[in-house]
Amino acid sequence: MGHARSLRLLVAAAALAAAGAVSAQGFKFEQNPGADRAAADAAARQSRVAALLSTPCRQAIKDRRIMVMIGERQSNGVVAAQQENYGPHFQLINGRLQQLGLRTYTPDEIRKQIAQAEIDAYFRNDPDGAIGASRRLGADFVLRGLITADAAYNPVVRVNQVSVGMGFTLAAADGRTVADAAASAASYAGPDVRSMALTLLNEQADEVVARLYSDYCRNAEAAGAARGKAAK
Repeated sequence: MGHARSLRLLVAAAALAAAGAVSAQGFKFEQNPGADRAAADAAARQSRVAALLSTPCRQAIKDRRIMVMIGERQSNGVVAAQQENYGPHFQLINGRLQQLGLRTYTPDEIRKQIAQAEIDAYFRNDPDGAIGASRRLGADFVLRGLITADAAYNPVVRVNQVSVGMGFTLAAADGRTVADAAASAASYAGPDVRSMALTLLNEQADEVVARLYSDYCRNAEAAGAARGKAAK
């Protein structure tokens, strides 16, 4: 019996020694695989943003004026576009546009110079009203952001899932669309669509603005090449 007890003690001591050796070599179990995936996603997004911003036309847009307008398509199909409701959303978008060298307008500046009916015209795709509004403010570009939300029952987790998206359309002062971009995400959160859209922008605003910039630069370059051929 004493021999068996001694054998057990030897085995336990060997196990402890092995564990110590592994620890000394720096081995550790993966503690949070979700965090690793999030870090990898963030790194991939940063890489995409850098590639999009490598398009060389920043000098061409430096100090040009851009007006951002945000609206929300409600469940009844009506677009609510009272700009005072989207202050934090403006800050996220305007800040990134300013980093590219553009001059932005605050929601207060927009409201003081453009009537609500003209803002609504943008979201109804009324070209005459849209062009008149941008001329009144003296904007070179208008960026329209439209928040949408769709709710559906998810039978797997047995909850209502809300998918929030934001579509962005960049137009020149004459109303021509020069770039488009979109962001989207799904959530199991409550019905506060604006808060969910703000979270979405926090995650994807860098890439959205970079994509708009890249598309505009490529389209402008193509248009310039076409004019050059026509002149010949």
